[in-house]
Amino acid sequence: MRRSPAAADEETLVRRTATGDRPAFDELYRRTSPWLAARLRRRCADEDVVADVLQETYLAVWRAAGSFAGAATEGSAVGWLWTIAANRLVDAFRRRARQAQLPAVPLTASTAPAAEDEVMAGRIGQELEQALLVLPAELRVVLRSLVLDGLSVRETALLLGVPEGTVKSRARRARIAMREALS
Repeated sequence: MRRSPAAADEETLVRRTATGDRPAFDELYRRTSPWLAARLRRRCADEDVVADVLQETYLAVWRAAGSFAGAATEGSAVGWLWTIAANRLVDAFRRRARQAQLPAVPLTASTAPAAEDEVMAGRIGQELEQALLVLPAELRVVLRSLVLDGLSVRETALLLGVPEGTVKSRARRARIAMREALS
């Protein structure tokens, strides 16, 4: 007759876990996880790391419980459990250090535009150039000053020697003509 998991010691729980006994594993976790979490917190203040290490530790226990030698080698189940957790904590620190050493790689700056985008940009550029050439010179000059050169209406008026209202009306006519030419 098998004893209940609550009555078994930790070594027995580990051995029963090795046979796939889920209630024994649950009892082992219930008994040891608070103590193990407290020991890990003394060595690491990051709760996320502690939680990850606990999860990795008990996953390793579930998978490797059969390798626990226990009393045959004068070792305790709790000591074996702490060894697994300590090794997982060291691994977590190493991962964190490696991630901190990796240089930040700007993905957007190094990605090349797709071939389709380049073709479309060239095609649109050619269409824009053709539409600009069709515009009357007085409209083309206003549009270039405002859009390409980035001048204000006042600066464009001073540059061209015309009133600001004339610049505004020519800009409107140029935009309408460009829209028609590109549609």
